[in-house]
Amino acid sequence: MPNPVAVVTGASQGIGRSTAIRLARDFRALVLVARDRPHLEETASEVRAAGAEALVVALDLTERSAAAAVVEQALGAFGRIDALVNIAGAVPQIDLFEMTDEQWDAGMELKLHGARRLTIEAWPALSEAKGSVVLMSGNSAIFPKSPYAAVGTINAAIAALAKAFSDRGIADGVQVNSVMPGAVMTGRRRSYLEHWAPLHGMTVEEATAHFPQEAGIERYGRPEEIAELMAFLVSPAAHWMTGSTVRMDGGEVKSV
Repeated sequence: MPNPVAVVTGASQGIGRSTAIRLARDFRALVLVARDRPHLEETASEVRAAGAEALVVALDLTERSAAAAVVEQALGAFGRIDALVNIAGAVPQIDLFEMTDEQWDAGMELKLHGARRLTIEAWPALSEAKGSVVLMSGNSAIFPKSPYAAVGTINAAIAALAKAFSDRGIADGVQVNSVMPGAVMTGRRRSYLEHWAPLHGMTVEEATAHFPQEAGIERYGRPEEIAELMAFLVSPAAHWMTGSTVRMDGGEVKSV
């Protein structure tokens, strides 16, 4: 890829931030997208330290005009888009019978529709570059339990959306895959554990140990490990891999 450029959403923290920093080793420039400008600037500093250029685009992808603005700024700054990694999308973990319509809509609008709109807007540039797209799903698509109803439903929809994009991509020269991480220790997960532990009579340390045991895995994943998978999927080595949903979960899913 000559002077490749990647767009990463959700780049202000967690897996998105780790992915952007990892891609700085392979791409000339990174376009970093999220709502939180101060944290995006921190990611940008690490991307530049790793040797790539960085453009910060602090936008809310639930706004319908945001996707076009991201693509316009990316092409204005760098003239091309070779990879799009859709990671943005925190969905609240609220019981199925307690979630409001507004909470459902907020999760769908950011993670599903935000990724859909941005992929469509970037598609002409991606097609010209014969580029790659990754969409972030998650294991809750396979385990749609009541407390994770919205997360599971949206993640299942993301995997289906990636499959549909990949079908179009065969004709247009765009490779599209989705990723299903398992339990990854991010700042958001730590905050959740701090909230969950006292409600269940546990210390944070006990709660942190509880979830891997319950899932039948050795440990939590690290954001950097998911970032390595993302880097592979948008690399030339994975060019013939399209329409796949890749699980990286420490063995949590026991079915074939």
